[in-house]
Amino acid sequence: MSCREALEYKALELGRLAVRMTGEAGSGHPSTCLSLAHVTAVLMYRVMRWDPKNPWDLRSDRLVLSEGHAVPVVYAALLDLGAVVGRDAEHARALSLAEVGDLRRAESVLDGHPNPAVGMPFFDAATGSLGQGLSAGAGLAMAARMSGSKRRVFVLCGDGEMREGQVAEAMDFLKDHNPGNLVAVVNCNNQGQSDYVSGQQSLEVLSKKFKAAGWAVREVDGHDVGALEAALGRIPRGKPLAVLARTVKGWGVQSLHAVDAHGKALSREQTAAAVEELKLPPKPSDLADLVPPAPTGRKVKPAPALAPLDPPDFADVAKGGKLATRKAYGLGLRDLGRKNPHIVVLDADVQGSTFSNYFRKEFPDRFVECKIAEQNMVSAAGGFAAGGLLPFANTFGKFFARAYDQIEMAAIGGLNLKLAGSHSGVTLAADGPSQMALTDVPLIRSMSHVRLADGRPMLQMLMPSDAVCAYRCVELAARHRGMVYIRTLRPEMPILYDAGETFALGGAKVLRDGRDLTLVGSGYTVHTALAVAERLASEGVGCRVVDCYGLPVADDGLLAMARDPNEKMLVLDDSYVGSVGSELAEVAAAWRGARVVTMSVAETPKSAREPDEVLRQVGLGEDAVVARARELAGDEE
Repeated sequence: MSCREALEYKALELGRLAVRMTGEAGSGHPSTCLSLAHVTAVLMYRVMRWDPKNPWDLRSDRLVLSEGHAVPVVYAALLDLGAVVGRDAEHARALSLAEVGDLRRAESVLDGHPNPAVGMPFFDAATGSLGQGLSAGAGLAMAARMSGSKRRVFVLCGDGEMREGQVAEAMDFLKDHNPGNLVAVVNCNNQGQSDYVSGQQSLEVLSKKFKAAGWAVREVDGHDVGALEAALGRIPRGKPLAVLARTVKGWGVQSLHAVDAHGKALSREQTAAAVEELKLPPKPSDLADLVPPAPTGRKVKPAPALAPLDPPDFADVAKGGKLATRKAYGLGLRDLGRKNPHIVVLDADVQGSTFSNYFRKEFPDRFVECKIAEQNMVSAAGGFAAGGLLPFANTFGKFFARAYDQIEMAAIGGLNLKLAGSHSGVTLAADGPSQMALTDVPLIRSMSHVRLADGRPMLQMLMPSDAVCAYRCVELAARHRGMVYIRTLRPEMPILYDAGETFALGGAKVLRDGRDLTLVGSGYTVHTALAVAERLASEGVGCRVVDCYGLPVADDGLLAMARDPNEKMLVLDDSYVGSVGSELAEVAAAWRGARVVTMSVAETPKSAREPDEVLRQVGLGEDAVVARARELAGDEE
């Protein structure tokens, strides 16, 4: 190696900058940063092929910092190299070493943990919730292979986070699919947050675990720049590679070696002493030659504009005018894939139930089977999105509950990711509550009212009530730049809309007019509302029926109803409290508007043979809704 002295000097420089940054901020993790000083120097100045002036180049090698709290040492390298930051190339600017004191300032791009959405495009995924980085790196690596890019992906993990179950999911996933361009680098400093790591996370045991999972393993001194370059610079064929780097937490600063030093920034005086302890030798003569190698390979073109879907034709699949929304979703996914080669689909071993198998049969090379590992699937899908493809990830809506942390992290990072949860709500019936998604709408809705730094909503939700809407929701999701969650259902349901009907994010449709009461449903409960309105019409009670298929609500007509103090609304939610009823009640309360009454899942559901049986059991049966609607329509208060 020709630059050993220069790299050792650079590691000291980066360590000093990281200590200063955390000291100025009064918070951060200087001890972890110092353990990674040499790894960072070797990666960012010697091994990774990337252009600090063009972080959007899809040929560039990528770094995923799963150990997100160590980010100041990476920021130090970006500052030193004058790397470009900004939400897009039009608003890009170069970082300056003068910004070394800006870590964690509200107006700075130097966030406490990496986040591309704040204008830090060097990173592809927001990290900080430990255990997710290897999955995100897997998606990035596989996207590169599908796109014909030669970029490599390096994932920096901490030894403590290797206990997270998602890491095991990612290890298996990468062995299954082995993109051949990913290196997992584990920072084995033997310390966690409050104590030493378990013996199960020691370098020796981690080495056995990786080998047992079918990985190639290289053990290396994490402060030996020559050994690091040799270990990181060559990726073997046939197996994913793990580089286990034995490091010292707080390297170079004696006071930061203690196990209780984690996450403790130094005082001004301690910072000055630590910087002095990290004393620089004379500058090596070849220091100026230490620049990142340029990206290689042909330029990767951005994904083209989406080709539109034609009106759906369900003649061959609908029986008696009925079709399940999950099946229509699968047909829409297949048809979208026919016209758009950058669509990729991930599924968690339920492709025959989500009907993503329609896509797999035609496009096996763009279908990724993730098996029963939903957390890995969501984070990997985020990596596909960051890698320039358009991923749809599917499983039962209930099983996404295991991955809400991963969903939120992907949303925080502003990733263009689409999720589809099938078998949602109590109408799943026979399989019982362990398979029913009932928290998905409240939890996703809570994120749908949050704005990202660039003004986009963090997440959008679509809840189709029939096959036409479900088919169109696939296209709506694909056209929206950002995260979308589509909620589909198991039962076969009547088709309500003409094939040429149009839909919009946040939309609602009036399916029946009436002056006495407004019934609002979504998904299956739209059909309940229509049946209730028909029964009440025979009693002389006129009910308007609204299909609220999009959250957050953006439909002017429905919002006007919620704001009208003369309006009475009965909302039917096939979920726990906090769904569409809460959405409209919040609007009404803010405007002193409509009287909004919600009927949601009020009892713990159980198995039943038919959807209507479960609806009756949880208080959403047709008779119960009729009684409540009759009472509300006749209430003059």
